Amino acid sequence: MTAPRIGITPWLRELPTPLGDLTRLYALDPAYAARVAAAGGSPVILVRDARAQDALDGIDGLLLSGGGDVAPATYGDVDAGDCEDVDPDADAWELALIEEARRRRLPTVGVCRGMQLLAVAHGGALAQRVTDPAMHPGMRALPAAETLSRRHEVELAHTSTLARALGTARLSVNTIHHQVVADPGTMTVVARAPDGTVEGLESSAWPALGVQWHPEKMDEPEQAGLFELLVRLGERSRDARGQPLEALARG
Repeated sequence: MTAPRIGITPWLRELPTPLGDLTRLYALDPAYAARVAAAGGSPVILVRDARAQDALDGIDGLLLSGGGDVAPATYGDVDAGDCEDVDPDADAWELALIEEARRRRLPTVGVCRGMQLLAVAHGGALAQRVTDPAMHPGMRALPAAETLSRRHEVELAHTSTLARALGTARLSVNTIHHQVVADPGTMTVVARAPDGTVEGLESSAWPALGVQWHPEKMDEPEQAGLFELLVRLGERSRDARGQPLEALARG
């Protein structure tokens, strides 16, 4: 049996190359693919040059990576001037992927921006800035090394699939985000920071969950559990399409 194919969304950025100072390139931290591969999956980068239906053909699981802020218009709000690195086309593309994944009951994990888009796709909304800058400083508020090493506590619902995957109901996570989930829509909040920031969401209707932190950038061993869960769900979903998250994750 071949390894489950896990589709990963990249981000389009304008970066300097020999062809120009602002060359549009797909960008993705290789840690995402490395974590999927370490968990036993086969990572596949999904680009926008396809319909969502075609992009997910042959894919056993979907990993929505981080990226820029979600455009407020995407969830029916007005930009208050605090958003950074927005790309409405990326929002539309990834929401189409989420909708197609939901239609297929395809196991899906959202990281940071990915979790925020899961909330939006389920009728939720975002806050355009964090509520507690001391606990969740902006990405440019600290030196890069401190941003990567800084941790804050998160408490998870004991009965959640996320807690079972990570093997704990309390852990320390990083803060590499600018926006937060204000309304989870029909998703269930399963993790929060001490300041109330939503740190984890799950759906009981289809195999989908998200985390606000960046597990791919953390060396703590429990973080591997999230990718192992996605790969395990992807493997099982090939023979059990349509089961809810809790049923797929059991055992």
